[in-house]
Amino acid sequence: MDYFDRFAVPHSGPMIVMSQIAIGVTILAIILGLTYFKKWGYLWREWLTTVDHKRIGVMYIISALLMLFRGGADALLMRAQLAVPENGLLDGQHYNEIFTTHGVVMILFMAMPFIIGLMNIVTPLQIGARDVAFPRLNALSFWLFFFGAMLFNISFVVGGSPDAGWTSYFPLAANEFSKSVGSNYYAIAIQIAGIGTLMTGINFIVTILKMRAPGLKLMKMPMFTWSILITNIIIVFAFPVLTVALALMTMDRLFGTQFFTMSNGGMDMLWANLFWVWGHPEVYIVILPAFGIYSEIISTFARRNLYGYKSMVISMVAISALSFIVWAHHFYTMGHSAMVNGIFSITTMAIAVPTGVKIFNWLFTLYKGKIVFSVPMLYSLAFIPIFTIGGVTGVMLAMASADYQYHNTMFLVAHFHYVLIPGTVFAVLAGFTYWWPKIFGFSLSEKIGKWAFWFITISFNVAFFPMFISGLDGQARRMYTYSESSGFSLMNMISFIGAVGLAIGFALICYNIYWSIRYAPRHVTADPWDARSLEWATHSPIPEYNFAITPTVDSIQAFWDSKKKGVELFKGKYEPIHMPNNSGMPFILGAVFFIWGFCMVFSMFIPAIIATIGIFACMIHRSFEKDHGHYISVEEIEETEKKLRGASA
Repeated sequence: MDYFDRFAVPHSGPMIVMSQIAIGVTILAIILGLTYFKKWGYLWREWLTTVDHKRIGVMYIISALLMLFRGGADALLMRAQLAVPENGLLDGQHYNEIFTTHGVVMILFMAMPFIIGLMNIVTPLQIGARDVAFPRLNALSFWLFFFGAMLFNISFVVGGSPDAGWTSYFPLAANEFSKSVGSNYYAIAIQIAGIGTLMTGINFIVTILKMRAPGLKLMKMPMFTWSILITNIIIVFAFPVLTVALALMTMDRLFGTQFFTMSNGGMDMLWANLFWVWGHPEVYIVILPAFGIYSEIISTFARRNLYGYKSMVISMVAISALSFIVWAHHFYTMGHSAMVNGIFSITTMAIAVPTGVKIFNWLFTLYKGKIVFSVPMLYSLAFIPIFTIGGVTGVMLAMASADYQYHNTMFLVAHFHYVLIPGTVFAVLAGFTYWWPKIFGFSLSEKIGKWAFWFITISFNVAFFPMFISGLDGQARRMYTYSESSGFSLMNMISFIGAVGLAIGFALICYNIYWSIRYAPRHVTADPWDARSLEWATHSPIPEYNFAITPTVDSIQAFWDSKKKGVELFKGKYEPIHMPNNSGMPFILGAVFFIWGFCMVFSMFIPAIIATIGIFACMIHRSFEKDHGHYISVEEIEETEKKLRGASA
């Protein structure tokens, strides 16, 4: 390939060109708007340089919502392509790129940041901390994720998107079969974002273990915090495997090594094993926090303590352990012995047991409860039966001999979405709605939220249940077209209708945010959901310092006890509070990583070396910075507390 051809716009079809123009116009409009309203200084001071865990969490969620619509657009294109047989909307190459970017964007750049955003906002509040253990590292984690996501997404405009599937299996991802720079984008962008995620894992383990409020022992922590602790332990063990795999992939593609080639000692199955040693725990990285969210919401809106607290904790620990010994069920059909397939079949079915324990715990929590059907509770209730369908079909797929029939069909696609959409997307939408008034000081519209819920829930089943049927009838996944005589037309058209309904539901969520920001009353009590966990003991919205006085905790329902039993949470008097200063270094370092990544994608090694020197220069500069933070005086605390109490009175 000619050097300059690598920078060419990858597709010249009118639809693609229009999409690229729309992206360019949107970016230009944002730049002009910020300039016209003179908001660049505000943006830099308050957001781009912030180390406040709450604002970092909000930025994670904004990024996740943007990626939700990017990945959703890919999904609509795929369903439109398959809605009718022998469709010419997309060619085979473009379809391969679409389903590859859809998977990566939805899992790594939508689900993960949404979970991490809620984790950033809520976890320090639930343990009574004023910030995370390493605030600047937290900011760097976000900017590495963000610039990694942006690097991945510009492949759509410059050079070509990856096209070997979201798993990027070799030899498909090797230079012989993936000649564009798309797989370079995959390897390097995910590497940058993954380093940020690994930093997050370390940061939150330390935060939860070392910064809990007095009296908050491990077995008194809220279930969401427990789920976050276990999730971050999985991150710390799983993500280094991905880091190594992506580094080897980069060397294969850029420097001619042969770790995963089909000759000279390379082994393509080595990639499959490394990927899924990370990839299956990754599923639980996005599922376990969702279980924590559902536990908080179901307990709150059923007006009951969570049933079986200890068994919930034990089951999460069991799930985390089992998640590392089931990876080979992703390639039963790739030549393992019957013994290997049998062992992984047993471990895969075993992981359904602790998951089933959690389902029954939630059902027993609901039993005889005074249930309030709020938007977060509706998502939580819908999750239980839909996720159970995903779990049952997962047990079907766990049987190695039967998997030869199911594996490369739309049945597997349906199962995967029946697990991840109710298991993660429903959860983050529920948690987003549940904690919104705590973050911003006003609530989202219940009416619009319920319309969005029903559109999403019904349309989800319309979109994905037909795939079980067409998959059992033999429709292969990853195929961009099919013949009229195949008999798949009806099921695919129904799926397309469901995809359109999902798009309407997500559009309603955006409209709900807009409507609520503009019209919702700014009058909210400290506990609008009659909640139980400690995060509701502070003001809405949350002040910079979280708690004016560090709380003292005596039970797992600290806020409920303080409200209903008169237990005193805040003992002592106001004292000056030390807070870290904002810093531009995390943003700058993330931007330099972006430049380094872009240069590496296109094998521009001299600029990449300069960028590498820039990365180390930023790190050295940071090591010499003298930042002693700032103190919030007693007078400032009293004034802030008085103002916030008045707003929520």
